[in-house]
Amino acid sequence: MSSTTRLIIVTGLQGTGKTTVAKRIAEKFNASILRTDVIRKELFEKRQYTPEETRRVYDEMCERARKLLQGNTSIVLDAMFSKEQERIQARNVADGVGAQFQIVEVVCSEDVIKERIDARTGDASEATYEIYLKFKNLFEPVLDEHIILDNSGSLNDIDNQISVLLY
Repeated sequence: MSSTTRLIIVTGLQGTGKTTVAKRIAEKFNASILRTDVIRKELFEKRQYTPEETRRVYDEMCERARKLLQGNTSIVLDAMFSKEQERIQARNVADGVGAQFQIVEVVCSEDVIKERIDARTGDASEATYEIYLKFKNLFEPVLDEHIILDNSGSLNDIDNQISVLLY
């Protein structure tokens, strides 16, 4: 495996712009993206968002990531990662194959989050503003060393932060 093969997880609440950030990071590092929103739709015709369903989605995402990393493909995981255990699971995948590991937590002002969620059309995410408010209280703090990226501004602001913050 190449020493530059990396697994970057993009974590944060609904509407913060994780997918936009994940795409920009993937472009910078020529990486593939795996999204829980897409994987959930592939695995479950009728999505329930139960803890068991969520565990299966994260297990599947991590298994796909492991296979891609073993083939020297860098990966960006686009998921809420609201639980510390989910972030540990991703770190274990990177450690298991000798890939570099990094966490990017995407934050955003609440008024921008509401605007973004209300404006969504045609995206894989099924999150509503009410779901955002629920998870705002359930999101476990990121304990590992990580980068906080504020996505309240423009795409140029995101690109500048990615260039400065990511190794």
